Amino acid sequence: MSRTFKIAVLPGDGIGPEVMQEALKVLDVIAAKADVKFEFNHQLVGGAAIDEKGKALPTETVAACEASDAILFGSVGGPKWENLPPNEQPERGALLPLRKHFGLFANLRPGICYPALTSSSPVRADLVEGGFDVLCVRELTGGLYFGQPKSRTTLPDGDIEVIDTMVYKKSEIERISHVAFKAAQGRSKRLTSVDKANVLTNSVLWRETMVEVSKQYPEVKLDHLYVDNAAMQLIKAPRSFDVMVTENLFGDILSDEMAMIAGSLGMLASASLGKPKGDGLYFGLFEPSGGTAPDIAGMGIANPIAQILSTALLLRFALGLEKEAQSIEAAVKQAIEDGLRTGDIFTNAPGTKKVNTAEMGAAIIERLK
Repeated sequence: MSRTFKIAVLPGDGIGPEVMQEALKVLDVIAAKADVKFEFNHQLVGGAAIDEKGKALPTETVAACEASDAILFGSVGGPKWENLPPNEQPERGALLPLRKHFGLFANLRPGICYPALTSSSPVRADLVEGGFDVLCVRELTGGLYFGQPKSRTTLPDGDIEVIDTMVYKKSEIERISHVAFKAAQGRSKRLTSVDKANVLTNSVLWRETMVEVSKQYPEVKLDHLYVDNAAMQLIKAPRSFDVMVTENLFGDILSDEMAMIAGSLGMLASASLGKPKGDGLYFGLFEPSGGTAPDIAGMGIANPIAQILSTALLLRFALGLEKEAQSIEAAVKQAIEDGLRTGDIFTNAPGTKKVNTAEMGAAIIERLK
């Protein structure tokens, strides 16, 4: 008897609906191959929801997510909504509240540079020769983004003072550290913790907690880097990293750097994990790490790979379909090795062919079948 999984589909804005369409086609193929059923509940979010419902995260969208096994998210935002008050804009009005509502505390961002794509990397060829595979584990609910107080004050002398507060509890650091150590256990048993313990009291606690938790994982080698050095080493020696764990702001920045040295943000998938469901599975939100790319929206040329790889993460972490997740990842890799390139990763190298969004999706499906 086939199993049925409920997935909330939130395409969002810009290129979101275009790349989401290709990802859903991939899941249709998986359903046929694996004898499972996916029930897709399509809902508005972000700017599209503002235009139709008056707010970035409608009540019915949240309800659909609550009734689902996982959330497949596109991307939100764009110039059209930048004149709205900050808390009403698509990003702060939808994505951050979703993370908070579902307690999505662990953001996994795999940065993979395929050997066939090293020519698309902006760093020196010998530094990425053979490709690399780095997993960034980013704490998602603490730090500067959520800490209180936050304020903006005009001082008596006319100057303006702003305050953002970086707050972490030890329990939050412990929680993310276990996710990172377990991820390292399943890879090469190396974990790099990134902080700024030479300046921030916050980071002193981060480092102390990482060392304390490491005693529960004696087979994993733990190293520490200050965030500025980590940024340099990612460019100088990306292959020296395997699993990296860090706090919210640092993870946001470093994972985007990781994506660019891998070739393009259009290649980087993301899993935001919340409450464990047992058997190593989590309720989560799965999305590409890139934005809405309004400059190319509607042109059918966006790279769907990040969205497609996000579906693989959904199958792995939310549904326990590891074999099917691997088959998607293998199909993507094969399409790249066969020379297919969307515009963001196209370099006119011999044996490559420039394709559009739908053509890349079709090529991946062909190899998946």
